[in-house]
Amino acid sequence: MIEVDLDKLMLARGMLGTDLAAAIDITPANLSILKTGKAKGVRFNTLAALCQALDCQPGDILRYVPDQERK
Repeated sequence: MIEVDLDKLMLARGMLGTDLAAAIDITPANLSILKTGKAKGVRFNTLAALCQALDCQPGDILRYVPDQERK
């Protein structure tokens, strides 16, 4: 399963969801869907915008966790 660490990264960068949504030009509702891991997919341009806004790499946002290791 792919897990999303966007909340942790935003906290570390001191960025609010509304500010990040505005910076990458998506709605706060769509950002929330990404943050909670409920998105079925993410476009590369959205991922690139997240990385630029948060000064990070895609692997800082997304990570693979085998099903048996999930909490």
